[in-house]
Amino acid sequence: MTTRMGKVIAEITISADGYVAGPNQSEERPFGEDGGDGWGDKLHAWMFDGSEENPAEVEQPTAPGAFVIGRNMFGPVRGEWDRQWNGWWGDDPPFHAPVFVLTHHARDPQPMDGGTTYYFVTDGIESALAQARAAAGDGDVSLQGGAATINQYLAAGLVDELRLHIAPLTLGAGARLFEGVPPLKLEQVESRVAKTVTHVTYRVLS
Repeated sequence: MTTRMGKVIAEITISADGYVAGPNQSEERPFGEDGGDGWGDKLHAWMFDGSEENPAEVEQPTAPGAFVIGRNMFGPVRGEWDRQWNGWWGDDPPFHAPVFVLTHHARDPQPMDGGTTYYFVTDGIESALAQARAAAGDGDVSLQGGAATINQYLAAGLVDELRLHIAPLTLGAGARLFEGVPPLKLEQVESRVAKTVTHVTYRVLS
């Protein structure tokens, strides 16, 4: 009997011109300036619109067994951990699984409510992925961003599937997906259109 190995899936919301965050990111505006008034409200509006015409829920057969995120995705603290910060999502983050945070500064694991524990990885993307795979077992590993993190994994050939949620706006500047990534061969395997987003899934062939 062959044991199933989970996929490495990069999943992120982008603008029509390929940016995952606008310029001038800050604690008050973690996704930068996107022309809205709040917390990434235009780029990520599709997540909060659950109308019948625009179903916000992304259909996934199973939840990921583990996650990998960059430090910028985790929070605004830079350099040494001289400030207590447990992520943007409060005491009960939405992951409900182990989350491996890429950083250059060591920190003890941080357990949260709901089954999420943050692990801080200082020895690179391959180590973070290996730890996430071990934690996920035969489940998938989800790369949640930001752009720099996903770009590193794409450039290293470590991504099996790319799920893009394309918002109908342009940002013109900011953090951009595929920056510094060699040309990729992608096979489109699924697409779904809603009012404020287009969901597209690609298999990464090379």
